[in-house]
Amino acid sequence: MSFFNPARLLRVRPFIFFTIILLLKSAIAYFSIFDGGLSWKMLVTELPFFWLLFCVIEMFAVKRKLGLYMTANLFVTAIIFAVIMYYKYYGVIVTYHALEQVNQVTAVKNSSFSLLDPYYLLIFLDIIVLGFVLFRKKTAQIWKRIATRGVNRKAATVLFVVSLVLCFFSIYPNRASMNEIVKAEDMGILNYEVYSLFAKNNEEIIDPQEITQDAIDRLKNVQEPAAPQYWNAAQGKNLIILQLESFQNFLIDLKIDGQEITPNLNKLAHDNFYFPHFFQQVGEGNTSDAEFVVNTSFYIPPQGPATMMYANKELPSLPKLMASQGYQTATFHTDVIEFWNRNNLYKALGFEHYYDQSFFGTDDTIFFGSSDEVLYSKTAEELERMNDSGKPFYSQVISMTAHHPFTIPERKYKMTLPERYEGTLVGDYIRAQNYADYAVGLFIDDLKKRGVWDNSVLVVYGDHMGLPMYSLHHDDKDLMQEIYGHEYSYADMMNIPLIIASPGVTKPEVFNQTGAQSDILPTVANLTGAPLADHIHFGQDLLNQTSNLLPQRYYLPSGSLINDQSIFLPGEGFEDGSNYPVPGLGDPASKATRDQFDRALKLLNMSDSYVIQLPDRKQ
Repeated sequence: MSFFNPARLLRVRPFIFFTIILLLKSAIAYFSIFDGGLSWKMLVTELPFFWLLFCVIEMFAVKRKLGLYMTANLFVTAIIFAVIMYYKYYGVIVTYHALEQVNQVTAVKNSSFSLLDPYYLLIFLDIIVLGFVLFRKKTAQIWKRIATRGVNRKAATVLFVVSLVLCFFSIYPNRASMNEIVKAEDMGILNYEVYSLFAKNNEEIIDPQEITQDAIDRLKNVQEPAAPQYWNAAQGKNLIILQLESFQNFLIDLKIDGQEITPNLNKLAHDNFYFPHFFQQVGEGNTSDAEFVVNTSFYIPPQGPATMMYANKELPSLPKLMASQGYQTATFHTDVIEFWNRNNLYKALGFEHYYDQSFFGTDDTIFFGSSDEVLYSKTAEELERMNDSGKPFYSQVISMTAHHPFTIPERKYKMTLPERYEGTLVGDYIRAQNYADYAVGLFIDDLKKRGVWDNSVLVVYGDHMGLPMYSLHHDDKDLMQEIYGHEYSYADMMNIPLIIASPGVTKPEVFNQTGAQSDILPTVANLTGAPLADHIHFGQDLLNQTSNLLPQRYYLPSGSLINDQSIFLPGEGFEDGSNYPVPGLGDPASKATRDQFDRALKLLNMSDSYVIQLPDRKQ
């Protein structure tokens, strides 16, 4: 006889029934998120939270008690489901800050659906079955009668107090933990959600007068050379910054069964400046965060996407810097301008012109907008017009076709996948990026035909990872191990390429130092001869610095950093943190130091303090 047989169901009080149901749902979340899987901690942390809700219902509800139980069950289920799904992509525990952007998530529903494992839907099974059972009027009346039976209010009060105390002692001792995953496991998922709702940001706001470039450079151990290499080497040349959607560095020079996946970008990397140890620095805003970091050389905010948190500020930026050197500025993106609040971000950054879906149209639409082929074709026309105007230009071009979940239409296939890659996320990703590379090749050829290429600097980088470790199934992990020759790691996941190409300026050269998106602004400023004396920046010129310290947020726990040889992830703090080597960079046993950890946190604090104290932008 089934567990959900009404005859059995009606013998169980809702308090007990829903306690068991929610514990089972919590178990699914623990198996999906935490390395240790299910543990006894769940009983100590999650159970008291359920009982708090149920005791309130028992003490104060007389009528509609069963409906309140059903509502509480649905509420907790929704939170657990959101936590699982968010973790599968971002690798962090979702909080209400991220849920405030749920309208953005619905716009990428295909990505969300692709993360679903069938067993996740089990957490909704009881709701469906109960809805069916209670639809039968006679059955519903019987269970409602059981639900309304009186309880010992004194016992319910005692249980409420005990549960409250247990929740308090799950939260209070674990507040100082740096790692959000560790914190959620120690507190309990639901306690962590409550904590995040009421926790205040205790970060000290640093006086703006203390935030100087010298202070930042000291924290990063940057020493400016007396005669910088490549200073002003591209003076007066156009600047084209091409941001590639979800493009990871392992794609460069990748061959699968003899097939070259990105031949155009391979050639670009081989013939010019190539930075293979380059890393993303984005957060909740993903692509839009990359636009912010690259154009400001600031770090993302501690909570929320930069486009929402900082777009009301008068931001010092690359567009404003280049405009001061006589450049025209424009940005190109085939989505609608309002997505991720870009309409306000672009105003804050100071772009003179933006081109969005209203310009590119909806022909050849893939995911959110026109294909990369349409993007590059129409953009090249505009760049030719700007080039012929007599003034140099800075343009940022945002590609989008190779977007998660990477299921591009068959008409865009430019390669045949080996059978073992078919039907996998990794296979779809590789095929989408093969198409993205094809489109980039068309763009470069078009720029050459239009006479734009020889007078330009092209900067190409990935906006963020495409294959989060957290969302890979067993087959995908095996394919990634085949590609890398080792287990897919944090360093692999965060690694994106940087390529700088300019005829007469660049040459075949590999720069092996670590770098990140905040370093692009000072690097191109050096190349174009744009002075940064009055522009606070947290990146460094990669053509003249060989050591780096890169604070990380969001996709890695707070307090994470990348140095010259490894990635560091904190535990509750520095002492119980973990180090992961960056492949190809020296000693695999290299570890981050406490000094680097402290300096990375200080850099984040300085960036936050600086940006939030900038003057508000005039509307």
